[in-house]
Amino acid sequence: MKSLLITGASGHLGHSVVERLSSEYNCIPVPRDAMPRVDQAFGLLHLAGGFTLGSKVDDFAKMLDASLMSGVRAIEGMREKISDGGRIVAMSAIVSLTKPAGMAAYVSAKAALNSYVEVLAKELQKRRITVNALLPSTLGPDGVPHERVIAAIRFLLSEDAAPITGQLIAMTA
Repeated sequence: MKSLLITGASGHLGHSVVERLSSEYNCIPVPRDAMPRVDQAFGLLHLAGGFTLGSKVDDFAKMLDASLMSGVRAIEGMREKISDGGRIVAMSAIVSLTKPAGMAAYVSAKAALNSYVEVLAKELQKRRITVNALLPSTLGPDGVPHERVIAAIRFLLSEDAAPITGQLIAMTA
């Protein structure tokens, strides 16, 4: 069974993802402050993140750490251990494209994550590792249902998605 590391596995979406994918993958939660000891993995899902309104210096620091740096730490910590032909999927947000007022810290962090995904896809292309980001609007009953996000993740992990890399995939309700 292929191993799949998951940041944010303890959150609501992460819990649902682990529940739905555990019959197909060995889902390994990535703790906040440590990388699990894994010799090799098929892929990594970066679901960790945070949300805040505002643009104070503290807001930027919190959002950059929660949305960008948590992913960078996990991915860079596993980069050489992801199998050739493996997958990386990151959870971003559609507001990183629409850029609404009042959300500067959150939007900036997610936009930085998008850029990281796009560059990383080019860097890992020789190893046939795909790197993509999902950009849902609000998650849950009033937004994109978790089942739809999980279906998109499942597809991006599949062999059918092998030629898709470096994409920012907007998802609306």
